[in-house]
Amino acid sequence: MPPVRVLIVDDSITMRALFSGVLEEAPGIQVINHAANAAEARALIATTHPDVVTLDVEMPGTSGIELLREIMRDKPRPVIMLSSLTQKGSATTLEALELGAYDCFPKPKAATMEEFRKIGPKLAKIVKAAAAGTATKTHHATGGALVGADYQTPDSVMVLVGNTGSVDMVTNIVNRLPANCPPVILHMGDSLGFADALVDRLQKSARPTARAAFDGQLLESGNVYLIRDNHRHAVIDRGAQPVIRLVDGEPIAGHRPSANLLLQSLVTTMGGRVAAGFLSGVGDDGVVAAAAVRAAGGCVASVVASEAKAGELAHAAQTLAGATALDLTELGRTLLCHRALFPVAA
Repeated sequence: MPPVRVLIVDDSITMRALFSGVLEEAPGIQVINHAANAAEARALIATTHPDVVTLDVEMPGTSGIELLREIMRDKPRPVIMLSSLTQKGSATTLEALELGAYDCFPKPKAATMEEFRKIGPKLAKIVKAAAAGTATKTHHATGGALVGADYQTPDSVMVLVGNTGSVDMVTNIVNRLPANCPPVILHMGDSLGFADALVDRLQKSARPTARAAFDGQLLESGNVYLIRDNHRHAVIDRGAQPVIRLVDGEPIAGHRPSANLLLQSLVTTMGGRVAAGFLSGVGDDGVVAAAAVRAAGGCVASVVASEAKAGELAHAAQTLAGATALDLTELGRTLLCHRALFPVAA
């Protein structure tokens, strides 16, 4: 198999050298060139046709965000944004993901080869996954509400599971939910880099209320809960009413929060009242528990893999958990109508 050909775009010669060094050390990756600004990047993309572009968010002149918009409009290809922005850059990270970036990766705080080698394996894995994925147009919300005005809130819980490249899909679905939707849980892996900005965006655009999940929070209809804490797992406990619990624990199969743990807790507390949808992403977190959701009488669906920037998660859900493959609109409508009395489309 030929190596993944990578173009590194960064105005810092130090950053270009460090990222080039750690990627060149990874088997199956070849850094074909470097660009110090947008003009050099445009020329090299046109002449070298890289499989993946790593792009600095903050560059003088044409910024990384502006160049990303150009690339996804004119020459779509997998782009990984590299940023030194902290949590205050949450809105920038969200914008990049919505524009079509495959992923956003934080730069180490110390510009030393020792620090960069610590993140090298993870970055290399993302680069290879990006090369195997698809550069797709973003899924902006179109078509109005997913259901008609006679929709009545079912006694279910809806869960959307994704990671890489699923921000635009989540936004599309949530913005088309009715105000009286069942509780909706968003599990997007390590979403800390963009969670606050996404919640803020959805609060302004969605009919239901969007909020970051916290420990002890009741699951109530008309609300969308984003799991954002990457230091604890999220599970659903049931007393008089289902409640979100954030619990300590080591990563499960490399994931914290774990979608498998979340879905398994939902099956335990709610049985067949769970409707789970798998979006764009890599890996298979949540797939094992999705089989338990189906066995309990719940609903499991996944987006058609060809619609996803990263189709690995959707494919795993289909082949290992029997998820029904649907386009994004039908997926949202199917989950929303699980156990609904009047599932009439808009």
